[in-house]
Amino acid sequence: MVKGWKRGIALVVVLLMGIVASACGNGPSGNGGSGDGEPIKLALSPWPGWYIWYIAEEQGLFEKHGVDVELEFFPVYSDSLQALATGKVDANSQTLSDTLAPLSKGIKLKAVLVNDNSNGGDAIVSKTDIGSIAELKGKTVATELGTVDHLLLLTALAENGMTEKDINFVNMTVNDAGPAFISGNTDASVLWEPFQTMAVKEGKGKVLFSSKDTPGLIPDLLVFRESVVEKRGEDVQAIIAAWFDALAYLEENPEEAIAMLAEKAETTPEDFKVGLDSIKLFSVQDNIHAFEAREEYTSLGFTGKKTAEFLKDLDMVDEIKDINVLFEPKFVQALAEE
Repeated sequence: MVKGWKRGIALVVVLLMGIVASACGNGPSGNGGSGDGEPIKLALSPWPGWYIWYIAEEQGLFEKHGVDVELEFFPVYSDSLQALATGKVDANSQTLSDTLAPLSKGIKLKAVLVNDNSNGGDAIVSKTDIGSIAELKGKTVATELGTVDHLLLLTALAENGMTEKDINFVNMTVNDAGPAFISGNTDASVLWEPFQTMAVKEGKGKVLFSSKDTPGLIPDLLVFRESVVEKRGEDVQAIIAAWFDALAYLEENPEEAIAMLAEKAETTPEDFKVGLDSIKLFSVQDNIHAFEAREEYTSLGFTGKKTAEFLKDLDMVDEIKDINVLFEPKFVQALAEE
């Protein structure tokens, strides 16, 4: 399976780094963002949608749009979050939920692009004799506290009139929750890929509920420091244009592109495609739709508000009075108008 597919983090660490960042950090050049003429430092981590930035790099798409970008790969996802919070990079590929902790600490960030949504890549895997979410009552269910998969579990329970009190919840990293299910120590575990598929195959389990059932609940974003957006808006626009060119290249040259991306991910093309199939890559119009205000999870504003409430209840973020300050749709709107 794909090496290192993971987004679970210790949010407490990010909170501590956020406090430090709000007290000191500016951008990489010390002026609140990369200086004019310096490369935009864009961070990414092991997640199938984010590897697509390498298409933009390998195919010269950044240069095509006249922007100098330096990709920085972080094998450990939480390190990329800390790099953005402390101003060591200008932008990062990260989940909406992981953007809320630094935002709540006053670090000014702007989400300018939805790369993808989890579309089955996160799931509740259960024993085959469990036929519904309701049948999880009294059962042992494991996942990591405060992660997107914990949120998925609570959402599934709420949709069935249940709460965490109705199950025997075990706080366990996803890396451990998968093997725990396979060995029979849990009745269900909430997992992302590749642990999900491994649990189904090796643990003889089944997918009971997944992110396919909650469109928009787990969005993956391109997040900039606000100062970079303000000072280098043309570069931000160019980076987003390069992203959509990369998606077009992937669609037109799937075998060649997937082979290259699999090499970057240190896996096989077949396994990399499994990862890609578990997400929905967002078009320009998908982005426009996501940035619009609606009372449903397909709207970033609604998802952000609900996720902030979830994390605040766990004492993982401070109160965020206006979640919409995070979102900057003008760049994708400009592309839509072209």
